[in-house]
Amino acid sequence: MGAGFIVGILGILILSHAAYSTIQYRSLLKITDEQFSGPPCSVVMELIAGLVLCMWAALTVPGKFLSILPQSDENRYTIFSVFL
Repeated sequence: MGAGFIVGILGILILSHAAYSTIQYRSLLKITDEQFSGPPCSVVMELIAGLVLCMWAALTVPGKFLSILPQSDENRYTIFSVFL
């Protein structure tokens, strides 16, 4: 479990908190009979921070790419293998 994975979990938690804050804000507006014009600035900042963290984690967490060997029998695609 590396740093990228932990950053991804943190990003997901931040996005979840932003969603909860928006739902809570909308319910407050319903109580006060005001129109919803958009989420508060703090929620937008949370969304941007969570998005950046999740994107960074998605780009750093995947493992190393392996090369494809062209002579390998596992890489051959024939029309008959589709029907098996």
